[in-house]
Amino acid sequence: MSYNILSQDLLEDNSHLYRHCRRPVLHWSFRFPNILKEIKHFDADVLCLQEVQEDHYGAEIRPSLESLGYHCEYKMRTGRKPDGCAICFKHSKFSLLSVNPVEFFRPGISLLDRDNVGLVLLLQPKIPCAASPAICVANTHLLYNPRRGDIKLTQLAMLLAEISSVAHQKDGSFCPIVMCGDFNSVPGSPLYSFIKEGKLNYEGLPIGKTVI
Repeated sequence: MSYNILSQDLLEDNSHLYRHCRRPVLHWSFRFPNILKEIKHFDADVLCLQEVQEDHYGAEIRPSLESLGYHCEYKMRTGRKPDGCAICFKHSKFSLLSVNPVEFFRPGISLLDRDNVGLVLLLQPKIPCAASPAICVANTHLLYNPRRGDIKLTQLAMLLAEISSVAHQKDGSFCPIVMCGDFNSVPGSPLYSFIKEGKLNYEGLPIGKTVI
């Protein structure tokens, strides 16, 4: 299950985006019990959450999910951002082999000057009487700006490089990979096509105010 649960601080900083919503339903005290109710309903073995606000994660989200049998790992965004990404899994179903956070920010590089992050876990399924390969689970929240697909693509390339490193096995093959996240892209977009088809024709694509 992949779910952008909307950081409360980001909601309030961008309240103009939610004018169509009744104010009471935007309060965290209303939203979190309903988010938790939905998580309980779907009962996923693995949860990939985006816009997980750090103070809410420590005080409410992680304790609540741990009480449901989940083990949680978290990577906060860089800079002064209030939120990050979490991957939570049922510890009755998986053992944790490795945790690999990914920071996309690189000082002095314009394509990598944003504070988005990713998180990649290597999990070992607990299957009695069966040899099962590890599973690589990745989660990210890419840049929102609809005019900067070039930055999103660069961030995605860094995430895929980390996934490739984590999922690579000694015999040269790759273990199964599950990649989740809020990619801020729609079906048919260049980024979506790149993920789906493994290639990208960038001729004519807009980058900022220019066209390649």
